[in-house]
Amino acid sequence: MTVSCPQLAAHSGNFDELQESRWQQWYASAEAALDELRHRCDTVIVAGLSMGAVLALMLAAERKEDVDGVVLYAPTLSLDGWGVPWYARLFKLIRQKSVAKWFDFAERDPYGVKDPRIRSLVTAAIESGDSAKAGMLKVPGGAMFEMGCLVNAVRGRASSIQQPVLLVHPREDDRASIRNSFWLQRNLAGTVDMVVLDDSYHVVTVDRQRRLVTERTIAFAGTIERARDELGSTVVKIPLGASQGELSAA
Repeated sequence: MTVSCPQLAAHSGNFDELQESRWQQWYASAEAALDELRHRCDTVIVAGLSMGAVLALMLAAERKEDVDGVVLYAPTLSLDGWGVPWYARLFKLIRQKSVAKWFDFAERDPYGVKDPRIRSLVTAAIESGDSAKAGMLKVPGGAMFEMGCLVNAVRGRASSIQQPVLLVHPREDDRASIRNSFWLQRNLAGTVDMVVLDDSYHVVTVDRQRRLVTERTIAFAGTIERARDELGSTVVKIPLGASQGELSAA
């Protein structure tokens, strides 16, 4: 497999750059990676974690001929997990980005990770104050507002997404409840294979059941390969890596 993990626009800079960025810029980063892969490979499967899953859905909706399958890890249409404070959910009532900029959102325990060993590594990175190790320690309200705009755009396109989809969601998600995936299961137009994890929190790609996540992802890619083989195509399987810069209100 060839794997591409594109760096999203404004996610490698500072707080102010992310504050002023727009979701269309993030999407353009993923789209550029898709274009590059299409020059090299026959088949592309786009995948993303959390907000990255929403970007993957947008690619599937807008680039139907170029996306052969979609893998969604803990897709986040709404920050309604058990670890999100109730008052943070009021943010969705804000209708202007200029107002959204008055707020920011700090990461908080358990940081989307159930495994205590892995969580301790995350905690140590955060407490070190080194954003190169831990990522941005606060998410600006402007970026959260843009995430909401992206989600609204994807919701409006969900019924047009016909590619096969693998949904992976933890039952105990602390950031985005499993209701997010249930909504997608009901509203996507193509076949949906859903895996419910029973021993993970939000960041399923590094948590306790990461090996199961890997196995099911590879198996899903195999189904795409077999479908192409039945048509006489030569296939290279390509999962487009989970988009970086998960946005969370916690």
